[in-house]
Amino acid sequence: MFATRSRCRGGSDGHRRRAHARPTAQPPQPQGDLVTDTRPLAQPLLAPAGALPIGDGWRPAAETSPVVFPFDGGVVAQAPVGTAADSADALDAAEAARAEVAALTTAQRKSILTAVHDRLRAEAERIEDLLILETGKPRVDCRTEVSRTIVTLQATAEEASRIHGETVPLDLQELGRGMIGYYTRKPAGVVVAIAGFNYPLLLATHKLAPAIAAGCPVIVKPAPNTPLATLELIAIVREVLADHDVTPAAVQLVNGGPSVGETLVRDPRAQVVSFTGSAKIGHLIAQQAAPRKTLLELGSNTGFIVAADADVEAAVDAVVAGGFYANGQACISVQRILLERPVADRFAAHLAERVAELVVGDPRDAATNVAPVINAASGERIRAMIDRAVSAGARVLVGPGESREADPGSAGAAGPAMIRPTVLGDVPADVDVWAEEIFGPVVCLTTVDSVDEAIDLVNDSRYGLQAAIFTSSLESAFAAVERLEVGGVVVNEIPGFRSDIMPYGGVKDSGVGREGPRYAIEEYTVTRMAMIRPRAR
Repeated sequence: MFATRSRCRGGSDGHRRRAHARPTAQPPQPQGDLVTDTRPLAQPLLAPAGALPIGDGWRPAAETSPVVFPFDGGVVAQAPVGTAADSADALDAAEAARAEVAALTTAQRKSILTAVHDRLRAEAERIEDLLILETGKPRVDCRTEVSRTIVTLQATAEEASRIHGETVPLDLQELGRGMIGYYTRKPAGVVVAIAGFNYPLLLATHKLAPAIAAGCPVIVKPAPNTPLATLELIAIVREVLADHDVTPAAVQLVNGGPSVGETLVRDPRAQVVSFTGSAKIGHLIAQQAAPRKTLLELGSNTGFIVAADADVEAAVDAVVAGGFYANGQACISVQRILLERPVADRFAAHLAERVAELVVGDPRDAATNVAPVINAASGERIRAMIDRAVSAGARVLVGPGESREADPGSAGAAGPAMIRPTVLGDVPADVDVWAEEIFGPVVCLTTVDSVDEAIDLVNDSRYGLQAAIFTSSLESAFAAVERLEVGGVVVNEIPGFRSDIMPYGGVKDSGVGREGPRYAIEEYTVTRMAMIRPRAR
């Protein structure tokens, strides 16, 4: 995910609701005082307490689970937890709504998405605060996530009016003489959208919004530890649907564990399954969903090449910005840095100085650059990867111990989830901190003798999402674009650069299919070919 550089250099409208025509529709009620953190949200949540948006109403969940603030372990809220039966009911409701949703006009789909965009923009600050508490990401990263979500909604609303077909010259063959041929794009059917914990609002929107634009009912499954902002998004969407006299069952959400997801994925009524998460789970989902379409945005261990002719200062800036945003929990975060020998020592020394200056602490504080990872288990996993690398010969240039808080007077800032930004040098290629995805605030350095060698090393991976090269040579830049086996190549920018309108996705174990409004809409539609002979012969 894209991170702005400034973060690492230091520094409501009223909305009238109409009841849906269906008598079972139940508009959400305020959730009340769910937040128990020491800095509670300024406003109550829209989503009803302990309920899931299934069918036309909000169904009380059989149980709830605490959502924990990663910084201090405080309980933010009790999230509703669904069951496999809830998933089955959501599929029933989505299938029943399929014809109605498919029949929505282009104007209706665009109007719905525009209204959701307007609502979210009006509530951006509240959603930002909620994201901080459930993800533990620094404020600037959560603000960026909300901003990007708003842009994605606007872009998808615009793309709803650009779903085009094409004519086909059937008379290229004699048997088609006198015939008219064209194809249109039709909704694929029910979409199951499974999002990761690191960007819960944005990832859900990149699936949900194109589904609406394509005319498909969608069932969202958020990550169980970060469901709150997504529940709020769904509450907003369902209010907008009611305002447009569209069944709320067009957009549903089921939160829960593996049985909830497996029920959604295996059901043949789910014609498209879109998943963002780990390669291991993505491969399992692809097997469970086969032979239906599966879109996978999985992990990576992003390569970052610094050529001998690069602007070293700019490259260091890019690593500081691109290696530690979102606490390093981004699939295109900088991980493997390959330095041509003439600039290796200067780059490493300057990077170590800059990384040591990053502010580690409470994500609610605007000055914080890096905060805890999502939970203690992730912190322990990352620390174990670092230890194995050091045992294999890697050098610690910065980090990696548990960090003290930026504000010594604040509580809870030390613990296994708090990983100090870490730079490792001379990292062997056969250790997991190099070969696998870290998903934490850690970058690894190695030295190469040429750009060609660096490209080969980047390609020597089971992953291939994005990669970057810093160089002043067009020849080297185009060599990287042509030869790097990834879904996207970034030249003289952070590999975490992502415009939300571009085709985004990977190759190899980093996934299949593309996101971005235009490209996701294509994935959620199918071609229907018309072959017409005006008069029978």
